[in-house]
Amino acid sequence: MIEARLWKPLKNGAVQCRLCNHFCAIRPGERGQCGVRENQDGVLFSLNYGKVAAQSLDPVEKKPLYHFQPGSMTYSFATMGCNLSCTFCQNWSLSQPPRTGGHILGRKISPEKLVAEAVRLEAASISYTYSEPTIFFELMQDTARLAHERDLKNIMVSNGFMSRECLDALGSDIDAINVDLKCFTEEFYKDISGARLQPVLDNLKQIKHELGWWLEVTTLLIPGKNDSPGELDRLTDFLASEIGTDTPWHISRFHPDYRMTDAPPTSGNSLDTAYDMGKANGLKYVYIGNMPGSNKQDTVCPGCGKELINRSGFSARVQGIRDGRCSACGQAIHGVDLG
Repeated sequence: MIEARLWKPLKNGAVQCRLCNHFCAIRPGERGQCGVRENQDGVLFSLNYGKVAAQSLDPVEKKPLYHFQPGSMTYSFATMGCNLSCTFCQNWSLSQPPRTGGHILGRKISPEKLVAEAVRLEAASISYTYSEPTIFFELMQDTARLAHERDLKNIMVSNGFMSRECLDALGSDIDAINVDLKCFTEEFYKDISGARLQPVLDNLKQIKHELGWWLEVTTLLIPGKNDSPGELDRLTDFLASEIGTDTPWHISRFHPDYRMTDAPPTSGNSLDTAYDMGKANGLKYVYIGNMPGSNKQDTVCPGCGKELINRSGFSARVQGIRDGRCSACGQAIHGVDLG
């Protein structure tokens, strides 16, 4: 437990957390919505610092990042907790217990040891993932700065609901991020995720156009919830026109989990419809994930159609990119360290 960052005092011993767009006002002895930041006598503390509850060496494609050091391995970890309450959460046993009064479990480990482990495993990067890295901001920031000293890249996998102050504070500490854009309606965000859409859209713009992190976006397509043609048209038009046609968009297949067991798994036809919508609105790189047998995981040149990166599961083989360009037609291929 350490004193938290990004908060300010209020009247009568209360504090306001400035870490995410909930901006929780927290009275003494209480916690914010994430369940891992507590007001103790007028001072906000991070209760999950160094309590690593999940860690693994993953292919970077698992994040998913398809245009950032493809084929490399990333050392991934998380603490318990999340600032959202998605009823379909597929990591709910890690993310949700602190929100509902459960214990904050995890193995005590320092940023120095996390970086040393990443180096030992010959990872190219460290990923802050599995739960929501915003809520272990202090551990992430300390680890990221040490990681850069050892020539490791830093990756966030996030719901994108952090505050602008949080993004500004991270600044050059982060190199790449995958943001989960859950839908394109405020109703879904409010009723199903306990959040709001607009801050996520604003953060996507800041990340892409101000911070310059490599950005990829994922949408979990849930039947009857966020898969209507009209909503998908608005979502993909936003990505193409406001974020950029070079932004990779990952469409992920839903399967029933946690408190959303009434919706069926996403059909192949629905995934294909979303894929076609993204392409029709100008997105150069669209992918279908979590769908066995799909042939829409490979990266092809948006100029000539040549297959550039072949993917099978989470493995990737770069075969048609030379100095960041298609080896066949010379088209620039957007990404970082593509080959």
